[in-house]
Order: sequence, then C-alpha cells, then structure tokens
Amino acid sequence: MDWLFVPFEVSFVARALWAGTLVSSICALVGTWVVLRGMAFLGDAMSHGMLPGVALASLLGGNLLLGAALSAGAMTLGVTALGRSSRLSQDTAIGLLFVGMLSLGVIIVSHSQSFAVDLTGFLFGDVLAVRGQDLGYLAAALVVAASVSALGHRSFVALAFDPRKAQTLRLRPRLAHACLLGLITLAIVASFHVVGTLLVFSLLIAPPAAAVLWVDRIPAIMLVAALIGTAATVIGLVGSWHWGTAAGATISAAAVALFFLSALGAEIRHRMRRISTTTGE
Repeated sequence: MDWLFVPFEVSFVARALWAGTLVSSICALVGTWVVLRGMAFLGDAMSHGMLPGVALASLLGGNLLLGAALSAGAMTLGVTALGRSSRLSQDTAIGLLFVGMLSLGVIIVSHSQSFAVDLTGFLFGDVLAVRGQDLGYLAAALVVAASVSALGHRSFVALAFDPRKAQTLRLRPRLAHACLLGLITLAIVASFHVVGTLLVFSLLIAPPAAAVLWVDRIPAIMLVAALIGTAATVIGLVGSWHWGTAAGATISAAAVALFFLSALGAEIRHRMRRISTTTGE
C-alpha cells in the first residue's frame, strides 16, 4: 500500500489533497443545486467567462481573483438581462455570452508573450502549487457556501422542482435564482486560481450527478458528492504522481470516470431489481 500513501508524504501533494477536498465540498454544495436545477451549461459558461477578467488582470499586473470576480459578475448580469427578453431563450443568451467572453479573453491573452502558458494555467490551474493562504480562502468560501445553502434551502428546493409553486408560496424565486448564480460564481472564483476552470467544472457537475443516481435527499446528495469529489482528488493525485501526468486534468478525468462507473452501477442495480421483481411475481 506504499504506492497509495507515499505521494502524500510530500508537503505540496498533501496541500493539494486538502485543496481538492475543500473544492470538492464547495462544489458538492453548489453543484447539487446546479444539477437539480439543470444549470450545467450556465456553470460551464460562467467558468470560462472569467477569462477576460483574469487575462486583463494578469496583463495589467492586478489581482487575478478580483479580475475573475468582476468578469464572472459581468457574465451573471448579462445572462440575467438577456434572459428577461421574451424573444431569446436563456440557453441562447448563455451561449452568446459564453462565446463572446471566451473570445474576448483569448484576444486579451494573445497580447501576452506567454499566451499558451497563461491559457493552460487558466484551464487546468496548478493544484500542486497550492499555498497555505489558498487553503484559508477555500475554507472561508466553504463556510459562505454552506451558510447560503442552509439559509436558502427551502427556496432553492422549490425553485429546483417547481418555480411556479415557489412563486405561489412567496419564496421569491427570482431572488433564489440570483443567490444560486452568486453561489456558482463563488465556487468558480474561489477555486479556479487553485485548480483551474476545467477541474472546477468537472467537480461541480460530475460528483453531484453521480450522487443523484443513488440517493434522493438533498443533504445526502451533497454528502455523497463531496465524498466522490474527494475520492477523485485522491485518485487523480496518486495517478499523477506515478504516471507523471498533469494533476488537475487527472483529477478531472477521475471525477468523470467515477460518474460513469456510478451510472453503470446504478443501471446494474436497476436491472437486478427488475429481474428480482419479475421473478418474485
């Protein structure tokens, strides 16, 4: 079993494990609502829509986190504004902003002499370069995400399953939707500079989607999703250490692989139950 524990004896790999665990927990809380609400495309668009702010901040020597937050905020406002038009579907508005923001970001980054490196860092991050300060930011983001999820639980549930009923119950679905957008922004902005947008999005979608196949209660989905995300982090870091692959991309691939394994297991369970029921009759 030394092959499993040896990588984590190195300090920067151990910090990467803590970072992955914190990101997995944040993404489990937020991603559960994203999956239940059917907002995966929006999450993807927002994660890549941060590129202009990050690129501009990097070019000007500013704070990358602030640039990401401003860019994500602009993306959120744009989606909200265009979504109010009766002539445009929300998917169309998201798609237009997604392409526009990503193109703008690439144009800005292309002015840098380290174009390829900067863009690669934005997509994949550098989880092995996590500092103690980064862990503090992630821990604070987790506390905020957990607090908002707990306070808005009733409104989020109603919004996810029946927005019209939420309006009838005076649960203010528009405010709840705005809070969900804020949670998505928080998860992406807090995590991208550590693990990259690719890993954030994979952990935001894959673990909750896998958990939904096995459990029904929302708190249970969040817990199982956090465990799956943490397992993907461990698998990815161990695989990266022994195979010499990029850590962030390996973690992302592990998260997606665990989803497909979960889907396969759920399908086998469903068929066995059908056979058992048929045999019992």
